[in-house]
Amino acid sequence: MKKLLLLPLFTSFLLAENTTVKITKDIPYIYTTDSGKSIKIERIQDVNNRLTDDYTKTSRPCPPFCIQPTKIDPEIENFEELELLHFMQTKVKDGTGIIVDARLKSWFELESIPSAINIPFPIIQNATKEKAKRIFMLLGMTIDPDGTWNFSNVKDLAIYCNGVWCGQSHHFMMGILKHHYPKSKLHYYRSGLQGWKLLGLTTIVHKEIKKD
Repeated sequence: MKKLLLLPLFTSFLLAENTTVKITKDIPYIYTTDSGKSIKIERIQDVNNRLTDDYTKTSRPCPPFCIQPTKIDPEIENFEELELLHFMQTKVKDGTGIIVDARLKSWFELESIPSAINIPFPIIQNATKEKAKRIFMLLGMTIDPDGTWNFSNVKDLAIYCNGVWCGQSHHFMMGILKHHYPKSKLHYYRSGLQGWKLLGLTTIVHKEIKKD
């Protein structure tokens, strides 16, 4: 019986050892959950793989597609891929954090980072105080007896958009800060989907576009 129980672990070990392109030297892949399904996040194993879609572009008209500042605010933590993966395995897994895709719905449906939810930036950017209140309560905010907004238990948000040339994350965060969401709960993945894809990491297609 013990041998049978150990077999899946041994198989996983062999698969990990045979991974050509790992995430780090010690991490071949991780798992997260997207729409209730377990998703394995790994890098594309074909060492000759090249990007062939819109994310291969180097130059877009600026404005609006201008290079974004590295820091949106000195008090907002920046993430790159390893920090975002760690966030998935800790904050997202235990329900205290959310990865927010701040792009428009049409972009999100085409492709997104696993476990991300879509909150398009105009929803926050143009929110009235009452609408922001409703959104924040979904994110864990409570209302004290005197009417004060209590952010003690709000979720950590890791926010991304298309990449360093995309301002949608910036618009999202300026909108959310306008209504006093705590900066300590915000994390900015500046490299966005382009940076994620450049490293060959797993993505999710929510709505397949069928060709005629």
